[in-house]
Amino acid sequence: MADASQRGSFSPGFLERLPLTQADLTAVGAIGEFKGRQDLYRQFPAMLESLKNMAVIQSTEASNRIEGVTAPPERIRQLVEHKTTPLNRSENEIAGYRDVLATIHTNAAAIPLTPNVILQFHRDLYSYLPGTGGHWKSADNDIVEFLTDGTSFIRFKPVPAHLTPDAVQDLTTRFRDQMTRGVINPLVLMAAFTLDFLCIHPFLDGNGRMSRLLTLLQLYQSGYEVGRYVSLEKVIEDSKETYYESLLRSSKGWHEGRHDLSPWLEYFLGVLIAAYKELEARVSSVSKARGAKTQLVVDCVQHLPAEFKISELINACPGIPRPTVNRILNDMQSRGEVECSGRGRSAVWRRLGEA
Repeated sequence: MADASQRGSFSPGFLERLPLTQADLTAVGAIGEFKGRQDLYRQFPAMLESLKNMAVIQSTEASNRIEGVTAPPERIRQLVEHKTTPLNRSENEIAGYRDVLATIHTNAAAIPLTPNVILQFHRDLYSYLPGTGGHWKSADNDIVEFLTDGTSFIRFKPVPAHLTPDAVQDLTTRFRDQMTRGVINPLVLMAAFTLDFLCIHPFLDGNGRMSRLLTLLQLYQSGYEVGRYVSLEKVIEDSKETYYESLLRSSKGWHEGRHDLSPWLEYFLGVLIAAYKELEARVSSVSKARGAKTQLVVDCVQHLPAEFKISELINACPGIPRPTVNRILNDMQSRGEVECSGRGRSAVWRRLGEA
């Protein structure tokens, strides 16, 4: 194994040298635009509450099912809604995931990303199976792939058990330092953290579920709310083959700090874009109700800068056709709420009645 200081995505200079493709930059920009429109959805509180409840159920079900932990859908719903108690090991693990997910949804802003918090989450994940969670792995845990002919091979050798506590401490410290510096985009840092966490593989069981929970925590803390309303775990489950393939490709050379983060970064960004698109599609379907489109455009105008162009307003109102936006703007102009200077694409609109 290489010197620990040179290991992984947070080794000195690794992220600074990371070549971002045009596709990466476009994806980061798109996610930023999605994030900028989040507050506009709050005008549909009933819909958001419904989406939130659905996302918790889907996240709990999908993240466990990826790891082979299953239960009948109705049992999962009852467990998530606290209407029943777990009856077997699978249901115990599902209930634990439900509890950690609830903690993150409720208190993300106040939860520091430290080794102790990670251990606490793991303890809570297995809280219905006493003695199982809350401990770093006690033995090395090679990642093994089994072939259809019954043979197997070691796909990846994670950090040895005796080095795991220091590896997690180093990962969390370097991640926080990079976030504080603010030089590298937070989405890139989150993708790097998840890959490194899975390459360390700090627990004997539950590493995949823990990585997805920690990703949700990091997204919340950077202002990305999509995971509250759309199950990121379900998006990952629906693309499970690509998930494992991108992890495999990006883990090669990880111990020496010579790996290629790009396959995993591309997948990570794709998951977020897919989730945000799903959220906007659901918002759009609700906005088609009588009067909802007008209210959405009016709210968008209030959230934009005092002076704006029609293209900016259209981008802020997903799912509403340009002719509809034009009509509503003209209605607002006739009521003296906005005025327009110029013509065509160069026209600038301005809200009236502001100090």
